[in-house]
Amino acid sequence: MDVNLAPLRAWDDFFPGSDRFARPDFRDISKWNNRVVSNLLYYQTNYLVVAAMMISVVGFLSPFNMILGGIIVVLVFTGFVWAAHNKDILRRMKKQYPTAFVMVVMLASYFLISMFGGVMVFVFGITFPLLLMFIHASLRLRNLKNKLENKMEGIGLKKTPMGIILDALEQQEESITKLADYISKARE
Repeated sequence: MDVNLAPLRAWDDFFPGSDRFARPDFRDISKWNNRVVSNLLYYQTNYLVVAAMMISVVGFLSPFNMILGGIIVVLVFTGFVWAAHNKDILRRMKKQYPTAFVMVVMLASYFLISMFGGVMVFVFGITFPLLLMFIHASLRLRNLKNKLENKMEGIGLKKTPMGIILDALEQQEESITKLADYISKARE
């Protein structure tokens, strides 16, 4: 599998004027989820840069706790993904409630890290960048280029790190199903 890093989007595209941001429709969860997934895929390199800057600052101030927190989060996430592939009830939860699944991973990580005393490092170094990514992905309206890039990712023409993470959370299959339905309707 050939993994490509998505290009860094222009910062004026990442943070445009307020006209390109809107509150999501909280009543239509699937539409909101689609917006979040699309933006996570499209702006993934920008999110990586912002998170790396925040993690670097916190890591500089408290390197041991930052490394410990990162290792715990990766191990807990990997454990939950592995368990979800082996237990049907966890698989359904992960697919139907991806935000809740990530929250469970973060809470489990929090409790493990609290045993080592690095909670504030966890909050500011790991959780805060994830929260900022989620808020931006929820509020940022998609443009045509964003939608096109996501279709290419969805049908497997491109494979990116965020696409792999979303596959682990089983959030890509819906895009492929929607695209297949669209193509079959277009042929009729």
